[in-house]
Amino acid sequence: MGVAQAPATARWQWALAGVTGLGLAVAATLAAYADAHPGDGQALLTLWFSGMLQMKSWFTTAAALLVLVQVSSALAMWGRLPGVRRDAPAWVALAHRWSGVVAFLLTLPVAFQCVWSLGFEDDSPRVVLHGAAGCLFYGAFAAKMLALRLPRLPSAVLPVLGALVAALLVVVWFTSAAWFFTQPGFARV
Repeated sequence: MGVAQAPATARWQWALAGVTGLGLAVAATLAAYADAHPGDGQALLTLWFSGMLQMKSWFTTAAALLVLVQVSSALAMWGRLPGVRRDAPAWVALAHRWSGVVAFLLTLPVAFQCVWSLGFEDDSPRVVLHGAAGCLFYGAFAAKMLALRLPRLPSAVLPVLGALVAALLVVVWFTSAAWFFTQPGFARV
């Protein structure tokens, strides 16, 4: 009986190791590029904002607000939201998926500016934490997207990866946009 279960157990463990390895590879690649490319500080994209920091702060804030939708809808889908039964309405899954898509898309121009225009900076612990959390966010996101498609992973893997993605984006927000909005002398828009 123990022999029959060993291959199935080994398969999910290898799958989990692959998901973890991919996530770490994505994070390490972003960090290595940011470190190798010092950036010139020039804004590549500001859209309707007065500067790069303003655009990055507002886009990150919007993505962080969508994380609230992500966490709430995930809790509802898993039957962990008080007052919501396990069989949440179909629109909850749709809201979860699309709020995640929009949040991720909002982070892309921000990350591009960070990695391309600024590169890796180690001026302060806040900046180092921000850079590490940003790289790890994309690694955790890649791992979660891959884990969604892998069968037979333990049921705890997706909630843990989702919570990690959400927590890392919150750290990114606190070490960037929250900091920016509390500093005197910056135009807010």
